[in-house]
Amino acid sequence: MRLKSIFGALIAAFALQGLSTGTAAEIRLARQFSMGYLQLNVMEHQQLVEKHAKALGLNDVKVSWFTFNGPTAVNEALISGNIDVGSGGVPGLLVLWSRSKGTPQEVRGISALSSQPFLLNSRDPAIKAIKDFKDNDRIAVPAVRSSVQAITLQMAAAKTYGTKEFAMLDPLTVSMTPPDATVALLKGGAQISAAFSVPPFQYQQLEDPAVHTVLNSFDVMGGSHTFTAVWAPAKFRDGNPVLYKALVAALKEATEIVNKDKVAAAALWIEDSKSKLPLDMVGKIVAGPQVRWTLTPEKTMKYADFMAEVGTLKTKPESWKDYFFPEIHDEKGS
Repeated sequence: MRLKSIFGALIAAFALQGLSTGTAAEIRLARQFSMGYLQLNVMEHQQLVEKHAKALGLNDVKVSWFTFNGPTAVNEALISGNIDVGSGGVPGLLVLWSRSKGTPQEVRGISALSSQPFLLNSRDPAIKAIKDFKDNDRIAVPAVRSSVQAITLQMAAAKTYGTKEFAMLDPLTVSMTPPDATVALLKGGAQISAAFSVPPFQYQQLEDPAVHTVLNSFDVMGGSHTFTAVWAPAKFRDGNPVLYKALVAALKEATEIVNKDKVAAAALWIEDSKSKLPLDMVGKIVAGPQVRWTLTPEKTMKYADFMAEVGTLKTKPESWKDYFFPEIHDEKGS
């Protein structure tokens, strides 16, 4: 089922059911598979939402954490009322904002989380650029047609073949979790030819000398760009103003903590994901030269402009501030 049909059905259900946010002292947050959510790891381990809620007079706040693969799963959970706060790549936020705009449940971004590249890796020496993919090749992405990797691949195709051919590589994509895609790529064989992945898995893949990078998302976006963001419905924000304020404060403190001690943050990710990767490797990824842990949205309008041009977005925003809540508007976003 295409994105338009999926989200059309979801928004209809949203309108009929409304969003259940539980009690005023409850918040349920979701993240995905990658190291793009370190602030959320820190917030969970150090109970920062609870800390800031208590400082604002809310005691005994219940905070629950969930992990999903891909933006569709996150947004389905958000719309059905099973979570209150979602997170993922910018396209997931944009699609849901576009389809909920103007309703009481309008979804907007709370903040960005990180700016960092994701890599399209392959072990086929014949694949040096996206034009080298053949009809029998398969490209693993977290979610076909909806993940930030899938949309970025469309943008790369549009640059190579022209905007009308933006979906040219879509038939080659298959949905796989980043850990599963990494196993498949390192194993070799015909299951997949390449993986458009996330850190740290994309770097784990490159530990194999037979694997090389075909495409860096920074090349597509023209430099550093937001990789992950966090979002929520206006109904949750408006109905829980004190708890929402505590959430924003927790995000700010968590970002400061990550930037102060990146190795400690890497250790938390290893613990949460039960990863067997060495701390030295994960720590270097967290502190990488192209990695920034920041709440400021960066180049998000590039995704919005492209998705509106090809018809993925129902509504084209005039500014990044259209799809982020006011608490972040003082940042120099884009």
